[in-house]
Amino acid sequence: MHLVFLVFALILSLRGEAFSDTFIYRDWTSAGFRDENLSGGPSPWVYPVLALVPMAIAGLAGPGPFFFLWVLMITVLNGVALAKLTGRGRRHEAIPAGWWWLVFVFIMGWLGFARVDGLTAPIVLIALAYGVSHPFIASTLLSIATWMKVWPAAVMLSLFTVVKQRTKVVAAGILTSVLVIALTAAVGQLPRLLNFLTQQGDRGMQLEATFTTPWLWLSVLHVGDSRMYMNTDINSMQVDGPGTAFMSFLMQPLLALAAILVAALTFWALHNGKRTGGADRTELLLAGSLTMATAFVVFNKVGSPQFMVWLAPAVAVGLTHSWKEWRVPAAMLIAIGVATYFIYPLFYDALSHNNPFMALVLTVRNVLLVVLFCWSVRRLYLLGKKIPANEPAAAAKES
Repeated sequence: MHLVFLVFALILSLRGEAFSDTFIYRDWTSAGFRDENLSGGPSPWVYPVLALVPMAIAGLAGPGPFFFLWVLMITVLNGVALAKLTGRGRRHEAIPAGWWWLVFVFIMGWLGFARVDGLTAPIVLIALAYGVSHPFIASTLLSIATWMKVWPAAVMLSLFTVVKQRTKVVAAGILTSVLVIALTAAVGQLPRLLNFLTQQGDRGMQLEATFTTPWLWLSVLHVGDSRMYMNTDINSMQVDGPGTAFMSFLMQPLLALAAILVAALTFWALHNGKRTGGADRTELLLAGSLTMATAFVVFNKVGSPQFMVWLAPAVAVGLTHSWKEWRVPAAMLIAIGVATYFIYPLFYDALSHNNPFMALVLTVRNVLLVVLFCWSVRRLYLLGKKIPANEPAAAAKES
């Protein structure tokens, strides 16, 4: 499966081309990651600093083979993740989960292979596979991934909530961050270290975001002044209309509130489970990670299609613990992936030109995301109440 993407990447690279966001990454590399050397478009510092490291590696041989080397790095990471997930093929009960991971990666296609998210997803999967039994390793991997793209912080928060040795989680995070700061200072870019926190703070509601759905239909139906437009500064299709500025402002506190509530629910499930006979910390980590990652998608004003990649690691590892319990989110995520593939790259142009059928596809996808979030919240609640959801936890202990 990866060979398909590698051959395609090689063909494009031999033509001197790239694909999707890797065009931008290649330009950043050629410009030495300096804004003054760019002719326009987004700044490379919209990403945390470690995201620029794989870009620099892919650009070592010049712009020609950039795309092929980028896809090769993701292929290697996916291979390592699959080996960890399945115990290098020795954990026979994990083989179906490995197949599910490959199917999802294939469906998401270039949304994973042409974006930074495709690098972070396998790192998060490996971290979750280490889980509560190796919190320092898991936290280190999650810290590295967070300094590449912010979303793994959702999994880090869940890890901190459920493990016994929280000092190891904190220590790994601090140590990794100190090394990142030292690296940034060494290349003379320390003032830009936290630019990713402010670069996109004033952006509007992106077309694909869950909470944008009402304005999406207002634009499709030509109601009022609602419209779609391209924000060229950040290369993002957004929706403008009555109330979108207020909603855009509201989304950041909503996301923060959702994260706090999910962390609180996870903490409650852990301690309430102890009082009723003991909670399985691994199951809580996986359920909490999926809930938190889904909250990061549902309550996000950006909502880019590659965000769906964030949801897969927890489901893949969850399937290795209990196929029966995790088959529901696994099926939903495959449906979400298929719908996302139709949205981008197949028919994004039609969607951005008010095509009602593609608006319906996007609406169904967003509804599925909300349903997945509700399933995840319920899963956490049941783990805390120690009713049927406890059965797979017991099975995991026995194995």
